[in-house]
Amino acid sequence: MTRFGRFVVECLAGYGVEYVFGIPGVHTIELYRGLAGSAIRHVTPRHEQGAGFMADGYARVSGKPGVCFIITGPGLTNIATAMGQAYSDSIPMLVISTVNSAGALGSGEGHLHELPDQRQLMRQVAAFSHTIHDPEEFETVLARAFATFESSRPRPVHIEIPVEMLARDVGFARPPHGRVPAAPPAAHPKAIAEAARFLNNAQRPLLIAGGGAAGAAREIDDLASRLQAPVLMTINGRGILAAGHPLGLSVSAASPAALDLMERADVILAIGTELGPTDFDDTLTSRRSLGEKLVRVDIDPEQLMRSLRPAIGLVGDSKATIEALGPAVRRREADGWGRTAASHARHALANDLTAAQRIQIAMLETLRDTLPGVIIVGDSNQPVYAGCMGFAAAAPKTFFNSATGYGTLGYGLPAALGAKIAAPELPVVALMGDGGLQFTLAELGSVTEHGAPLIVVLWNNNGYHEIEKAMVR
Repeated sequence: MTRFGRFVVECLAGYGVEYVFGIPGVHTIELYRGLAGSAIRHVTPRHEQGAGFMADGYARVSGKPGVCFIITGPGLTNIATAMGQAYSDSIPMLVISTVNSAGALGSGEGHLHELPDQRQLMRQVAAFSHTIHDPEEFETVLARAFATFESSRPRPVHIEIPVEMLARDVGFARPPHGRVPAAPPAAHPKAIAEAARFLNNAQRPLLIAGGGAAGAAREIDDLASRLQAPVLMTINGRGILAAGHPLGLSVSAASPAALDLMERADVILAIGTELGPTDFDDTLTSRRSLGEKLVRVDIDPEQLMRSLRPAIGLVGDSKATIEALGPAVRRREADGWGRTAASHARHALANDLTAAQRIQIAMLETLRDTLPGVIIVGDSNQPVYAGCMGFAAAAPKTFFNSATGYGTLGYGLPAALGAKIAAPELPVVALMGDGGLQFTLAELGSVTEHGAPLIVVLWNNNGYHEIEKAMVR
């Protein structure tokens, strides 16, 4: 007979899980007994928020879901902030937690770690939250989680298991069913044809690439070259076109340079981006007419109509959709629009930067050029803000931070450790402010314990200087 805790671990191994992040607790002992006989490696943070941030960084770099084992109650409230960041940035994370015994759920009797309704909390930061009522349903729920990661907008998933169930003997030693692959949706051929017609008729096309397009770098490069179109990359889309690409534009989407480019373009193709305020500020609310020339690609049908309603909407995976769209688009000779427009926007932004921002961007460029393949993981701090304004990353997923979306502090150090675990052969830099570092300073112990040669760059302005600037304006 096999205990259910071990069965959970075997199911995870069947999905190719290599690492689990978490802090052992009395409620999760049976999960850890299962890990003891598994090839899955465990990483112990100093706080469950650190576990979530590590899982986030690991997922961004590896492309695999970050998996966490979390105790009932306080473990979940601790990791909720990290899940919020992952939810905002569409990062796959699997949080498996315990919950008080099935007979005591919601009783309010004062059980250890008790919350009235854990799932109600988790629903705010997860694609879905599910309570296991019978061990036999776990494999089905896990399959649903991985199908969510693979075939829709990836976000955290929470599965909770009553604590007494983990010690139960189950009548199956290994997962009875194999993994069922789930394919992401493909845009409808008629929508592809209509989008191609729009783009072929355009004189001044513009591409906007977001974090949802990070896996489609080659396809976007090919499409941009066919169209001779500049590519404006949002913060999470940086590196889709590498630094130095003549059509690449790594500038703030809310900058006058970017907005001028959007106004001048006669067709805009937005790929895998929310077109949201943390990239565009509130600039799009007064520019609803841009939607009349907007073609939008998104895996999430609900997102397709948010922010700006497009003239044409394509529901589908960015990579598959652009791969299908490319051959339908006429290849053009270099006509001056794309390269000239991108160059003009880059120079316009450079003229708008402050002296301090230029220095901070130069620091990021030095890291990029000195450390081949470097992954720069940032918190919310001034050099990161400057980088969001105008830093060109070398490749996708090599410059990411928590300054957009949910906007947490303390992200950089643990997320950098997760990135290093995912890519041990690459240099990884955690770029932290003196305020943000103190949120998760204890994770230096995790870095040391794991033996990860991580570089920490500390931006010390002796306070919350960005807040000071805002207060004295």
